[in-house]
Amino acid sequence: MEYIKSKDIFVLMRNTLRLIHPRLMDHGSRVAYMVYKMLEEKGIYEEFELADIVMVATLHDIGAYKTEAGMLNDMLRYESRDSRAHTIYGYLFFKYLSPVEDLAKVIMYHHMDYEQLRKMDYAYKDIAAYINIAEKMDIYFSAMGSQFNMQMFHKQAGTRLSEEGLNRFYEVAKKYDIFTKLKTGEYKEELENIIDYMIFSNEGKKKFLEMLMYCTGFRSEQSVVDSITTIHICEKLAGRLTMTEDMKEKLYYGALLHDIGMLAIPKEIVEMPRKLNSDEIKKVRLHVNAAEKVLGNMLREDVLSIVLGHHERGDGSGYPKRLRAQQMGSEQKVLQVADSVTGMTNKRAYREPLPREKVIENLSEEASLDRLDRQIVNTFINSYDDIMQSVQTESAEVMKMYQMLNSQYALVSKRFKM
Repeated sequence: MEYIKSKDIFVLMRNTLRLIHPRLMDHGSRVAYMVYKMLEEKGIYEEFELADIVMVATLHDIGAYKTEAGMLNDMLRYESRDSRAHTIYGYLFFKYLSPVEDLAKVIMYHHMDYEQLRKMDYAYKDIAAYINIAEKMDIYFSAMGSQFNMQMFHKQAGTRLSEEGLNRFYEVAKKYDIFTKLKTGEYKEELENIIDYMIFSNEGKKKFLEMLMYCTGFRSEQSVVDSITTIHICEKLAGRLTMTEDMKEKLYYGALLHDIGMLAIPKEIVEMPRKLNSDEIKKVRLHVNAAEKVLGNMLREDVLSIVLGHHERGDGSGYPKRLRAQQMGSEQKVLQVADSVTGMTNKRAYREPLPREKVIENLSEEASLDRLDRQIVNTFINSYDDIMQSVQTESAEVMKMYQMLNSQYALVSKRFKM
């Protein structure tokens, strides 16, 4: 069953990463447009291939989202630094977490000097060369304005940059008035048209959404741990409540994306080493509204309602819509319990995980007040040890890949002093 269209997978990733750093994502979109026009003019790729390349080109700096925002605010200074750390991290991210792993090396090679790149035995090395050119054009055009001259890079033809690629860029820049479109934003419509050709299988979509969950770790690694914990608790509860396969699948997607809006909340609030005050709590609660803004019109409505309902409560005391029990489905109620358990059993900046007895006490109280569903709470409590042991084991397995990526990034960053 299709819960989200292929094109919307890309739009969702783009919009989510824009929450982390809008300027970097806008840069990625402009680079993708230039690469698209260069490859379109070259005429060797079908539309669906161009669409995949546009996705990778847009996300070519995905590894840089782990870099301090202060550095990214000066793109020209950032461009002049050693880029190997973020290109390697981006490569690992795409290779192990995305369904387009054959294009992952494009990300690793896109800053490589062309005299080295041309020696590589890689089918898509010219795409990496085109991204390198487009990235430099965008950064220097944005920094220099009317003083910019695209011919300034021609002295690097054949050495740092591809001569064929530069000549291709000069051709399309004049033919399609590229820089005017970049300045006015007209390019966005053409970019939207090509991504209509994106085609992903349901498994491919699922892998992209899981990749998106890992992207939340760019802002806070704890959010990845929380999401994985919540997903597994939902799975265990769904099995014990004999939910249908369709319900389980919707619940999975809802749990996967339920905290995507937390990316819109300032990091200093999310990681505050004390309990939040009333104003800070109000700001955190806006993450549900942010999720609706990011996911709206893309995710199927019944799945979206699960995401947006994870902080509602059966007695009407929840948020943002103060729904009551009869207005919610089983999937929403299961996610509410799973999210509550995650919040209590995972470490927070201001406290250690709560002990088993306290978790059970809190859940029982919430169920007695009809805030959480009594049957679901009782099901969890009756299987507490089995569920949490399984969750701990399975979550550790899933986290191995994420921890490997972070370890590799840390090593590379230290080596190249990123």
